[in-house]
Amino acid sequence: MLWRRGEPESKTETGPELEEAAEGRRFLVAGLGNPGRRYNNTPHNLGFLVVDRLAERNGIRVNRKECDAVVGVGRFGPQAVVLAKPQTYMNRSGPAVKSLIAKYELGVADLTLVYDELALPWTGLRIRFKGSSGGHNGVESVIHSLGTMDFARVRLGIHPGHPVSDGKKFVLASFGRAQKKELDELLDYASEAVEAMIAEGVGKAMTKYNRRAFSKEQEEE
Repeated sequence: MLWRRGEPESKTETGPELEEAAEGRRFLVAGLGNPGRRYNNTPHNLGFLVVDRLAERNGIRVNRKECDAVVGVGRFGPQAVVLAKPQTYMNRSGPAVKSLIAKYELGVADLTLVYDELALPWTGLRIRFKGSSGGHNGVESVIHSLGTMDFARVRLGIHPGHPVSDGKKFVLASFGRAQKKELDELLDYASEAVEAMIAEGVGKAMTKYNRRAFSKEQEEE
């Protein structure tokens, strides 16, 4: 059975069927966040929000429960893609990501991890080939579970531009009014960046989409 954009997936589909569906490489895009309504609109859930936006843009339903994650399978153009939101809470994201890689018979090189980054300014975006966790507990969990730092990631800036006395409290608080106005642009921009990584490769996507922050001047350009 071939998976087509927007087509419901059977619960019995496994790794070999993903291979059959793909005309090229196969990919896993995992967004990090926390399950539960109380965390929906918080900076720490940007990874989840990007996965939701990618699903919307590409006609993929992210509603299957597999490997302690909510999953959807579809295509970005000719490429077969698994979209996933681990449901084990941020600090224990690694085992779910590892299980999904095994289930769908992928390699670590096929993973793109999307997550918030307090070290970057709000709406900033950085694509990286590999690297340390930078103190991000969700990323540290993934690194520990996979036994490597060599996977692509999209870091989304959430720093508000003023001192943050309690980082944990800040990342779990709801978006402010000003952030909500720019959130839609950030989700679209991050989704385009992930799609470019899969279509054109990480290097080209870095050149095109890495930015310090969004501004009205950039929009006008």
